Amino acid sequence: MDKSNIWVVDDDESIRWVLEKGLTERGITVQTFDSANKVIEKLETENPQLILTDIRMPGKSGIDLLDKVKELRPEIPVIVMTAHSDLESAVESYEHGAWEYLPKPFDIEEAISMVQRATAIDSNKDEEFSESEAEVIGEAPAMQEVFRAIGKLSNSNSTVLLIGKSGTGKELVAKALYQHSPRKDKPFIALNMADIPKELLEAELFGHEKGAFTGADEKRIGRFEQADDGTLFLDEIGDMQLETQTRLLRVLSNGEFYRVGGREPIKVNVRIITATHQNIEDLVKEGLFREDLFHRLNVIKISLPNLNERKEDIPLLVKHFFHKSSEELKEEKKYLSEEVENYFTTLNWPGNVRQLENTCRWLTVMSPTREVKLEDLPDELKLENIEKLNDWTKVLQSWSESYLAKGKTDLLEEAIPEFEKTLIKVALNKTMGRKKEAADLLGWGRNTLTRKIKDLGLDK
Repeated sequence: MDKSNIWVVDDDESIRWVLEKGLTERGITVQTFDSANKVIEKLETENPQLILTDIRMPGKSGIDLLDKVKELRPEIPVIVMTAHSDLESAVESYEHGAWEYLPKPFDIEEAISMVQRATAIDSNKDEEFSESEAEVIGEAPAMQEVFRAIGKLSNSNSTVLLIGKSGTGKELVAKALYQHSPRKDKPFIALNMADIPKELLEAELFGHEKGAFTGADEKRIGRFEQADDGTLFLDEIGDMQLETQTRLLRVLSNGEFYRVGGREPIKVNVRIITATHQNIEDLVKEGLFREDLFHRLNVIKISLPNLNERKEDIPLLVKHFFHKSSEELKEEKKYLSEEVENYFTTLNWPGNVRQLENTCRWLTVMSPTREVKLEDLPDELKLENIEKLNDWTKVLQSWSESYLAKGKTDLLEEAIPEFEKTLIKVALNKTMGRKKEAADLLGWGRNTLTRKIKDLGLDK
């Protein structure tokens, strides 16, 4: 095998040129192809170290190529590139043996780094997925990280901790992890810790024997037994009481527990997925959450973005929610006017995806026409009310007046660095840390952004 030979497959000449130039500058030998057909022919006699391929091309697709690589050269890692960025594309890529998934547009430095990682280690992935039924939707870079994690965990029974604000879709991601796991044909049980009174939580989790306490008129099977051989999703795990945390830790340690009032140990095999909107590390420091349990749960952590970190997904989500609402409520399907669609992408959506879905349900019933206009929006979203909250110049004016009222000076020296820090963080968050794209969003050159990051101490 030629250890420096990388094959790039894409019908887009500009993509081939950019990758060839970037990789060649790193001393890597590159061969480019405009179709998968040509690569499949060459695989009969040649053996590259790695293949970078698009999915959708004339003739054979990237998926067809993946299948052929798996058949002829299963040791060759394949990185899939696609502009069609959704959960199904990610899952399908991993299903057919992809080493990694690179959504377009990508930063060339990110692509090169991925190639270097792939060529530095042997890859022998043989992952199989079923098709997704969970409604995890998104094209934003932040969601690609979530899709990638779901794909990578598809053949795993690992414990997963989902971190995200309320309404970001933690239960949907938990269901997607379950549906793409070896336990997909076994039970999936979901339980919200915040919804259950603390005095009933242990009985809910572990069940109880008849007569164990007042009102226990018969034996009850708990959630752990119901989820045996399957998956148990514990939402808002940060609200669990310390005493129950201790019992949960025992189950995770040896797979055994006792029903409330029971004397015989019960053995179960359950995969645990937990979620919280709280900072568990802070709860540990405050003595409200067991550190040993945190480490048991924090085997794999997936962070879910807020909706205002993935605003490019709003039009796609709205179409999905309108379709879903029209079927559930037996109402005609609504759609947003261009003005409202643009307006929605300017809002902060503190309730995240759940707030957007509830808004779509409300509009499905209340909008007088199929096309939703600004005047049809609920009062809390109408322009005149939002402007009072979102006029950042008024907030800046209020802060400045307060700053000067304290007898301080050098107003600009205090405000401008903080102003720039905030905008840089927003831009980098939007581009998942890709500096070239972030610099474009800010209207700077990449060198300017790099210098500003260093000068403002953001590199630390």
